[in-house]
Amino acid sequence: MTVSKLPRTALTLKQFLQRQRVLGLYRSMLRTIREVPDEADRKYLKDWAREEFKRNKEATNQDAIRMMITQANNHLQELKKSLALAKS
Repeated sequence: MTVSKLPRTALTLKQFLQRQRVLGLYRSMLRTIREVPDEADRKYLKDWAREEFKRNKEATNQDAIRMMITQANNHLQELKKSLALAKS
């Protein structure tokens, strides 16, 4: 009898892709936050992003996860717009 090397809770392809999308969004958000000029604001935003992603780490409902991804993308776009305005 062969034993599978996959963990019992292996992700489906859809879950894996969604997880990669979330991780990419998190990385992008942290990269954008690094551009914030004020150190206190940068720390606040970094802590906020980290806490939001940690708080929703255990979410399993696909619709809820899609909604959270959309909200995070909106926050990221707003941050990018604010940084662009601040630079001009």
